Amino acid sequence: MGILDEDIIKVREATDAVAVIGEQVALRRVGTRMQGLCPFHSEKSPSFSVNPNEGLYYCFGCQAHGDVITFVREIHHLDFAGAVEWLANRAGIQLRYDSPGATREHQRRSVLTAAMTKAVEWYHTRLLEAPDAGPARRYLRERGYDVDTVRAFKLGWAPAGWDDLCRSLGVDADVLADAGLAFKSKVGKQIDAFRGRVMFPIFDVDGKPVAFGGRVLPGGDGPKYKNSQDGPLYSKRRVLYGLNWSKEEIARTGEVIVCEGYTDVIAFHRAGVKRAVATCGTALADEHMARLKNFARRIILAYDADAAGQGAAERFFAWEQRLELDIFVLGLPPGADPGSTGAEELREAVASARPFLEFRVGRILDAGDMTTAEGRARAADRALGAIAAHPDDLVRDQYLMTVADRCRIADADRLRVRLDELRRTPRPVNGARHATVEGPADRGDDDPSPPRTRTRQPEPPPRSVSHAVEIEALRLAVHRPEQVAHLLEPILFDDVVHRAALACLLDAPTLGEALERADPDAQQLLYRLAVEEPDPETEADDVIAILVRSAAQRAVAAIDVDARASQQIVDLRWPKARMEELADSALRVDAAAQLVAWLCRAGEEGA
Repeated sequence: MGILDEDIIKVREATDAVAVIGEQVALRRVGTRMQGLCPFHSEKSPSFSVNPNEGLYYCFGCQAHGDVITFVREIHHLDFAGAVEWLANRAGIQLRYDSPGATREHQRRSVLTAAMTKAVEWYHTRLLEAPDAGPARRYLRERGYDVDTVRAFKLGWAPAGWDDLCRSLGVDADVLADAGLAFKSKVGKQIDAFRGRVMFPIFDVDGKPVAFGGRVLPGGDGPKYKNSQDGPLYSKRRVLYGLNWSKEEIARTGEVIVCEGYTDVIAFHRAGVKRAVATCGTALADEHMARLKNFARRIILAYDADAAGQGAAERFFAWEQRLELDIFVLGLPPGADPGSTGAEELREAVASARPFLEFRVGRILDAGDMTTAEGRARAADRALGAIAAHPDDLVRDQYLMTVADRCRIADADRLRVRLDELRRTPRPVNGARHATVEGPADRGDDDPSPPRTRTRQPEPPPRSVSHAVEIEALRLAVHRPEQVAHLLEPILFDDVVHRAALACLLDAPTLGEALERADPDAQQLLYRLAVEEPDPETEADDVIAILVRSAAQRAVAAIDVDARASQQIVDLRWPKARMEELADSALRVDAAAQLVAWLCRAGEEGA
């Protein structure tokens, strides 16, 4: 499914890039550009620049660059289509898709989302105002939830009646069913899916409601928690509760805390640790981890990560290897959970989180009988069994040495032999499948790599004078093409990236199309040049003259080398005479044009 190209163009044209970027970055005008502190890395001096006319941005610190769609993708962690839809909603544009079925699907999702939004508000209002919600309000107060918490997380109350929601929303029965809000009984009567429960609305990463979790009051009937079933809006394996509220803090810190339930997430937020999410009634899955890696590389598990056994450990290690993640475990006492832990203890637990394998080995050794040689040997063997699952031999050896120290085994080589035996012996995985982790399915087709938080890059090495002249010529080609385009040719440029950037500018009618055609290196250069202004005192003729002279000097030197090698005599008086004329302001333009033509012919003959 893809958005029609003309609608993408319409969204770009209707979007004020400065207004959108300005909601995240405090911009101030500097010449014809806007500047501010980069939102993608920490800095004290502004290095982030925006070209208002072209709607392009570039950071000179971390090299983040793109147009307004890229910016929305990076800031809100959306795929390409999601960013376009975000901007289209802002501009009031109805998007069309590349097939009638896709358009109908998108429209259907919009209808379902509208129904979910009405349900969230209805449940929320019932909790705040309805007399029958009194026990629910009392229960939440006992849990320490004040009205600000209730409003922040849009908590609600589903009354015990069979069809109170269905009768109140005024939404078609098929919409309620597809949204997971109702179902039909055996006799055809429409019944609310949630009844007599405290409601926790679940939002997608963009803040749209997609599902609910319902918690029965103490002493109530039915299972303690009930969650929406998978449907057109919702997939348990892809959605993480709280990600819509936590994503900015997660991206800023590079760390995410994964909990088991909704109340755990709220407990972290109330403790000021606003980077917690939870799986929704399912185990942590490949899709969850693939999504989280777009936001952070450090994953802290806020539950008993060792309870699922060896199979879970192998999945965690696979995620660490394949997704380049660091998986840690929260430092809470055994049996404790975030919802019943004080705010200060939670913050300390996050700060003291340990790598997953360190946590497993430490738990095994702590539980062992270290008072006898037999007890220490058993503990060492169990710890080696945990270490054996890790795929990195250097990591394994680090923990092996820990086991040797804790178990008082002087000969670490004996442990290495035992570890090798354990790794050669097939291990049961308790029915758990091995993770085959792929990227999230919602990436834009045009950009296979997910947005990432960037860090400041080291300063580039000093460049030659010819490099600076080539950059200035390209800068003029971007901003004052009428002054230089008639003389610029790729052969004038020694740098391969500069040459590629010019070729894109010459072949495309607009800068935007040149950016689309450019390879990544040339594209980044063009984004940078788009936000740089040529020196107002720079004379285009001077830049061209220097550029042409440099190219002609390289060509003459190459011809001279070839002539010496072949012991031939080549007459180079004509190009050298034109090169001298470049110093004469009266002859400069004509001499440059003649030399450019000569260089092009020489290049064709050499090819």
